Amino acid sequence: MAEPRVWVLDAYRAGERTQLRALATALGWPFEIKRLGYRRFGLASALLLRNDLKGIDPAASDPLGPPWPDLVLSVGMRNEPVARWIRDRSGGRTKLVFLGRQWADPRHFDLIITTPQYPVPDRPNVLRNALPLHGVTRARLDEAAALWAPRLAHLPRPYLTLNIGGTSGPYAFGPHAARRLLRDTLALARARGGSLLVSSSARTPSDALDAFAAQTEVPMQLYRWRRDDPDNPYLGFLALADEVIVTADSISMLAEAASTGKPLHMFDISAGRHAMRHDMHLAAGDRAAARALVRNDPDRPDHGPGALAYRALMRWGWSYLSRDISRLHLALIRSGRARWLGDPAPPVQDGTAPDDMARALDAIRALIPRG
Repeated sequence: MAEPRVWVLDAYRAGERTQLRALATALGWPFEIKRLGYRRFGLASALLLRNDLKGIDPAASDPLGPPWPDLVLSVGMRNEPVARWIRDRSGGRTKLVFLGRQWADPRHFDLIITTPQYPVPDRPNVLRNALPLHGVTRARLDEAAALWAPRLAHLPRPYLTLNIGGTSGPYAFGPHAARRLLRDTLALARARGGSLLVSSSARTPSDALDAFAAQTEVPMQLYRWRRDDPDNPYLGFLALADEVIVTADSISMLAEAASTGKPLHMFDISAGRHAMRHDMHLAAGDRAAARALVRNDPDRPDHGPGALAYRALMRWGWSYLSRDISRLHLALIRSGRARWLGDPAPPVQDGTAPDDMARALDAIRALIPRG
């Protein structure tokens, strides 16, 4: 039989685009990426659970027409009405697979692939993975290692790779976080006697990069993120790392680092009652530990209007509209796959880590009948 026809309704956030492309590539079926342009006030279709194209600008979007796909992969509230419209035009034949959290009830889709930070209700068609999907494979890591090993050969081993994110949801990343990240990273690097491989992202504040650029205590290779840079060393740094530090705001970078099986340290970008660890204790139901952390934490958190507004939404708003990444931190800690930077080593992991991509692929392939 011919391979299934797959459309990817492109995401409008970078991390989600990465997940979609990784999933489509891993399926091994030919796929087309459909980029959509959105109307400024085009959310009504999603809010009212319509099946139409009124939320997109056809002139700014890729064409959507027959032959209709067998499968649509997508993510994001704005794409939901478009996906359902495609299924209607196909006579109900097209299967809809969405990632993350949806506005509509899961019954409007054939498969939802989600992760712990989203309060998606339990349904037979909901697959809960431990971590977000990603495209970091052993083959890609080996290729990146071969490219970057000669370029970094002047630095003494072991290599401690640091991947820096930025402000996310209720957690602000400002000058206080930048100073703590430098302090705690250098402490670990000195204890290991090796070098730092520091990689930044689009959200990384200049304070953090400037602080690392100024340090002279530890040998270091520092990369300042540039859009569409073909020489971005992110994968090379990850491939060559002996240990990895990730700022815990980025669940995508956490998932990619965890997939390597190397020791993983999570950096808490906040402090006190705004700390990620504080929220993790609350997610675990351990309010005594959350109070003790506030009492004993000497560090100061950063504040920002966006982070405070998001925290208010999590506390007083409809919880379904927010995400709680502390649940993902809790899962990583409990599984022994990560520890907080500065904490003792976690216990040996009990068994192998789940293969989230394999589970997703099996669930999707079960949707598509093959004669």
